[in-house]
Amino acid sequence: MQGKRRNCMYSVGDFIVHPGQGVCRVEAIDTSDTPTYHLMPTHGRNPMLIKYPVASEDNLRPVVSAEEANGLINNICEMELDPFTDRSAVLEEKHFKKAIRHGSCKDVVRIAKTFRSRIQDAQSSHKKAPVIYERIYKEAQERSLSELSCALDESPDQITARFQAALS
Repeated sequence: MQGKRRNCMYSVGDFIVHPGQGVCRVEAIDTSDTPTYHLMPTHGRNPMLIKYPVASEDNLRPVVSAEEANGLINNICEMELDPFTDRSAVLEEKHFKKAIRHGSCKDVVRIAKTFRSRIQDAQSSHKKAPVIYERIYKEAQERSLSELSCALDESPDQITARFQAALS
């Protein structure tokens, strides 16, 4: 008995967000017995082709639209900070890293804004921000900049400048 052949949600050329690798371009779709997407990360030092099972495509999501991306940048000042805290720094880091991997672009931008604020609060009190704050901020910033730059066809530096303009 043969299993049902599954229709692919994405097509060659689509940009999607992979939970571990961030923004990737669908390079090919292998439709053999176990269909797989061939994904190429768009950012990173040495991107390598990823074979990702079509059966797990629910873990992938499309890159935000240009309209949504512009909305996130233009409304950054109104965006609430994420109130989550935990008495354990390890559990707090685990919570936010999971949200970065599996959340929406808006979630990731909110996390970057939250940790930018937490780092600034520590610095304004003449304290050094915890290392996990720096790690979470860097990961959220890189993930959000890569997705927004893909959506708007601009460089990460241009997106950063747009955020800075919106915040001033």
